[in-house]
Amino acid sequence: MRDVRCSVFIAVSLDGYIAREDGGLDWLEAANATVTGGEDCGYAHFMQSVDAIVMGRKSYEKVRSFGEWPYGGTAVVVLSRNALEIPESLSATVSHSSERPEALRKRLAGLGNKRLYIDGGMTIQRFLAAGLITDLTITTIPVILGRGIPLFGRLDHDIALKHVSTTSYDFGFVQSTYDVVG
Repeated sequence: MRDVRCSVFIAVSLDGYIAREDGGLDWLEAANATVTGGEDCGYAHFMQSVDAIVMGRKSYEKVRSFGEWPYGGTAVVVLSRNALEIPESLSATVSHSSERPEALRKRLAGLGNKRLYIDGGMTIQRFLAAGLITDLTITTIPVILGRGIPLFGRLDHDIALKHVSTTSYDFGFVQSTYDVVG
């Protein structure tokens, strides 16, 4: 079922963390302040190719704390084993699921989705472990945090990647895209 792409598009510190231990993103906000005006490192183009977003509860809560919902009318599925509060203003596009990654992917494929944006540390790790991630775009931010929430966790086996491209930005970000082999 490789007909549905499960894609990662994420920023990490140089030492591989996606957030501080408490989920804080102040380091990323500070780095984003150095970005050349109008540059989004390919995010808008990526989002145009996405049919639905799958994220974990912590990522959902973090995004909600930003104020304005950044995903517009794109469908968002929040993975959580526990009940989830979805405000009326988001109820048309945000849903909750406790499905395993394989079952969720199959269900979303059945709804006609061709590309899923997989976001959030644990969610990405679960989809990787299930062999469902097809490609990763990782933007490395020039900061070393020393500790935090890692992008990657333990795996039972290696995951081979094929390098697709790397872009180096004048403001210090380095973005690499990989396809998962197999």
